[in-house]
Amino acid sequence: MSNIVNDLVEDYIRNILKENKSLILEMEEYAKENSVPIIHKEVAELLRFILDIHKPKRILEIGCAIGYSSIFFATVLGGDVEIITTERNPVMLEKAYENIEKAGLKDKIKILVGDAAQTLKDLDGEFDMIFIDAAKGQYKMFYDMVTPQLKKGGIVISDNILYKGMIASDDFVVRRKRTIVKRMREYLDYICSLEDVDTSILPVGDGVALSYKK
Repeated sequence: MSNIVNDLVEDYIRNILKENKSLILEMEEYAKENSVPIIHKEVAELLRFILDIHKPKRILEIGCAIGYSSIFFATVLGGDVEIITTERNPVMLEKAYENIEKAGLKDKIKILVGDAAQTLKDLDGEFDMIFIDAAKGQYKMFYDMVTPQLKKGGIVISDNILYKGMIASDDFVVRRKRTIVKRMREYLDYICSLEDVDTSILPVGDGVALSYKK
């Protein structure tokens, strides 16, 4: 139970959406079997829609895991994109490299290896889109580090921002998650108050924030 969307509604949406094929489906099955967090199916379809409209040429992803999102982005965009992503977990890195090679996207996806708080300091150039899906208690730090390199008209997509409903109500908060919840609430207050950004919060998947740089 997500505490965000009624389970029946969530199941209906997931069942009515088209099933992915080949490597994307293989990664979904691997993630399910190995408890690897990847974007929810309905979130992926929302992102597909955004990618089709926005057509970003350069994407920064914070939080690679097994490479699912980066490969999904590149596949939707027909390979017409450069993606910079970050990861520090050796197990995730090994699987990500394997999946990226399988997808034939080694020349399109570059992984910055190490703690994102360090590797993001050396970024070059501007980005059309930034996808944040890493340590939930550090979203604001990541946002402040990278958004100076977001082009005007670019978008920031922050995943898992409702965090199983805990952000919306203390009734759902697990004791060990209190610090993360506090920081995520501060992050949402922050991005919703910025003058040069329009932000929309959607109760899709585990919650998604879309921020448009005016």
